[in-house]
Amino acid sequence: MNRGLTLHVVGARPNFIKLSVVYSALRNTCDQLIVHTGQHYDYELSRVFFKELNIPEPDYNLNVGSGPHGYQTGEMLKRVEEALLKEKPDVVVVYGDTNSTLAAPYPL
Repeated sequence: MNRGLTLHVVGARPNFIKLSVVYSALRNTCDQLIVHTGQHYDYELSRVFFKELNIPEPDYNLNVGSGPHGYQTGEMLKRVEEALLKEKPDVVVVYGDTNSTLAAPYPL
């Protein structure tokens, strides 16, 4: 039986907190992948959230980093799209009102 694939797109610290709850709730119902855009790009600052909140390491870390809004969002659009085309998820979950959320178009 196909459990379906849920792909989570996160990139900012508040998103990680929301992800921890949703990821845990879906753990037994579907397969899940995490795409970290790197919007908040300090590795140690992101890592502590994943570690403390029991979130698995991201399947994709896009390492976009900072920059003007247009540059950052444009890079995320390109890189998130690559993951979406490769993985073909059934559902994409985005969190909040960040550039990472804007950059996760679905369906393709």
